[in-house]
Amino acid sequence: METIIDVLLDADNRDPIRLGDEYGHDILFEQVAVIPYNGKLYCVLKPITPMEGVADDEAMVFYVEEPPQGPPYLRIETNELAALDVFEEYYNLLERRKKK
Repeated sequence: METIIDVLLDADNRDPIRLGDEYGHDILFEQVAVIPYNGKLYCVLKPITPMEGVADDEAMVFYVEEPPQGPPYLRIETNELAALDVFEEYYNLLERRKKK
């Protein structure tokens, strides 16, 4: 069975990532980046499905939660400083890629 980690790390995957909200609605996301940072696996996802309070050009930071039992899943990073650190790491990776 394919897990969210498999999906995130599959370089050939172009399919949207489907996540459910607290009301049971599906929200589609485009994967922007996967960033290992501070011992966690983070991902930057851009909503494809319109979301209230999220602009068309905004992305969101999630991290992979790996429970002792059951498959891993994504959780939104609610710590604003941690999310900003992940975005900073993402921008640093983009800069390093440009210099190559």
